[in-house]
Amino acid sequence: MSDRYLELVNRGPTAALATRLGLPRPALLRRYSPGAPLVPGPVLVVHDDASKGDADAVADALVGWDLDVRRHAAEDERVGAVVLVLTEVASPADLGGPALAVGGVLRGLARGGRVVVLSRPASGAGGDAVRAAARRGVEGMLRSLAKELRGGATANALVVRDGVAVTSASVLGGLRFFLSGRSAYVDGQPLEVVSHGGEAPTDWDRPLVGRVAVVTGAARGIGAAIARTLARDGATVVAVDVPTAGDALARVANEVRGTALQLDVTADDAGARIAQHVAARHGRLDVMVHNAGITRDKLLANMTPDRWDPVLAVNVLAPLRITEALLEADAFGPAPRVVGVASTSGIAGNRGQTNYGASKAGVIGMVQAWADRLAEAGGTINAVAPGFIETDMTAKIPPLTRQVARRLSSLQQGGQPVDVAEAIAFLASPQAGGINGQVLRVCGQNMVGA
Repeated sequence: MSDRYLELVNRGPTAALATRLGLPRPALLRRYSPGAPLVPGPVLVVHDDASKGDADAVADALVGWDLDVRRHAAEDERVGAVVLVLTEVASPADLGGPALAVGGVLRGLARGGRVVVLSRPASGAGGDAVRAAARRGVEGMLRSLAKELRGGATANALVVRDGVAVTSASVLGGLRFFLSGRSAYVDGQPLEVVSHGGEAPTDWDRPLVGRVAVVTGAARGIGAAIARTLARDGATVVAVDVPTAGDALARVANEVRGTALQLDVTADDAGARIAQHVAARHGRLDVMVHNAGITRDKLLANMTPDRWDPVLAVNVLAPLRITEALLEADAFGPAPRVVGVASTSGIAGNRGQTNYGASKAGVIGMVQAWADRLAEAGGTINAVAPGFIETDMTAKIPPLTRQVARRLSSLQQGGQPVDVAEAIAFLASPQAGGINGQVLRVCGQNMVGA
């Protein structure tokens, strides 16, 4: 579904009229396009004194990507991105210098620009309250900064666990994701890198070449976007959906040159059938994306079992059973990736969605609990939590409520299905092997559940 207001205030005579009237003008977001520059201008690297070594290492990696890396912004020049390295900050007193240095260049940040912060988790401060305060302060600074940016710019952070080098594959892979148009609707989010796992792909534009991925709920909406994005990145896709969606499922499978599997994910043998299909057609499974989901919204006072039970069955019990079955059947390849689709409703809650919120919070619990088990298998399990995404589901929201929901995010618009798909494709990639048990919100820095 398109956002007509967004289109009107950005194109033609209505754009000029909106400017004269002082109307909000959400920017057209910079999304990924093959062959487009990674960032829309030079990259400025800023750091505190203690983090200089890590900043130098990051700058060298950026130069290796053929980016124009600067330590000081040129006068009257648009900066494409700012990378703020605070991995060794030891006191809140040390935050002011680098923070104000970033603030001094924000007016020159290009449309669709990026700010990416590299920091360490407060939990790793080892009882040092001053260091923990500084590290936690970085997160508060990041979230506030993201709310100040305009022109479709975003700010996000990689929180690198102590002992993990800033040059590890997942740190650099995460940095590249946040700098790129693939992260267009991810804003104000800290993403933790927990280990040295992962490896840089041979081709950054097609990191999933040779991987086999299963996507449930793939016949339409976000699921179809996930299938297309994984295929674009080189994966062979098995598209799964219920038999009643057979025609739409076949179209998606044909489009991505994959295979279709008509299947009710709540069936007791769903995991076994997926394993059998993949083994027969493709030999092994590398990526499992649990996207299938339903809503049956109602205030809890009016909730009935026929509304509650199916939502829990599809949204969380099916991913639990299917993943367990695939692990027990040894269906995965050597570096498996499991990605669940949660929701901001599972984090912040949403009126009339107690069943849905419970199911999506359950996905987050599943991911956190199984992180060690997937790590033992050489893989990862993570979740994305979409906010307001322009789908058939959100199109059913009353028009006024829908408009309000769109404008509440820092980016002043809803996301697109491809924004969720891009985050999943990143978490499924080889360069994300050090990111495990994490939840990445794709919500434009808003908590509207959908």
